Amino acid sequence: MTFSEKKLNMKNTKYTFSHLAALVVTLLAGLWLSGCEEQRIIYEGANFVRFTDSTLSFKESYSKAIKVRVHNGGKVLNESINVQYTIGGTAREGRDYRIEGNKGTVIIPVNQSFGEITLYLLNNANNILESSTIEFTIAGVSPSDKIKVGFGEGGLGSKMVFTIRDACIMDGIYTGRLPVGNQAFQLADIEISSADCKRYTISNINVGLLGFPQFFNWDSPVGFQAERPTLDFIDNGNNTLTIPQQVIPQFASGYDTLSGTGVWNPVNKQISLSIRMKIYKLSNGRDSIVNLPLIYVPQ
Repeated sequence: MTFSEKKLNMKNTKYTFSHLAALVVTLLAGLWLSGCEEQRIIYEGANFVRFTDSTLSFKESYSKAIKVRVHNGGKVLNESINVQYTIGGTAREGRDYRIEGNKGTVIIPVNQSFGEITLYLLNNANNILESSTIEFTIAGVSPSDKIKVGFGEGGLGSKMVFTIRDACIMDGIYTGRLPVGNQAFQLADIEISSADCKRYTISNINVGLLGFPQFFNWDSPVGFQAERPTLDFIDNGNNTLTIPQQVIPQFASGYDTLSGTGVWNPVNKQISLSIRMKIYKLSNGRDSIVNLPLIYVPQ
């Protein structure tokens, strides 16, 4: 073989190796990409109904509707699914909770995957912190020839335990009101909670405070633009409340120490607070002490 032929053969060999290397890289990249792709798994087994959640837990002070969902774990049907369920547990219907609508039956509509049991909790808070349960069990389903109860041999998901956590007497969701002259600022969905039924925390006292200073010729909002500043108060056990001296970190330094008093109305459950705070008054160029009236109305 001549030198020229050897050189040509080496070029061809190099060309072949480079192509093989490129092919290997391409194959590896393809395998890597295919491994990164989301694999869609489609359930092809028998239709079954189950509770979406096996457990749920709410405080008894929660006043809004709670949806306990039952779903069809298979393909949707072109007919409605009638699910029968029973209720057990330690919670008392009519005293701890109520079911809206036709109790014992939940319908999954035609071509839909979900049906819902609408549950409301009844707040009988008495400062005794105990919990109770509602145990839902799917008892039957129709059409029974097309769908079964629970998943697999053990009927997974056919039961659901709902825990009602006892609340303190002033726990709950409130609408805050700040009366100013003939009008009032309002803010909904403010939570008041306690871990020991003695000291409570208000999740937000910023009710209309952005507009409040203009009525009193205050200079600068001294931090009233803060988002959701919290405040603690103490239940004295005789329908009176004490706001212990505390610092609100979101407020401006020098104006961030608050205290005060309040009352709880056992008839309408309203909480009225008089928050003692320092503000700067533009009219005289001095700091002044004011009492900020806030009312919290149960929702």
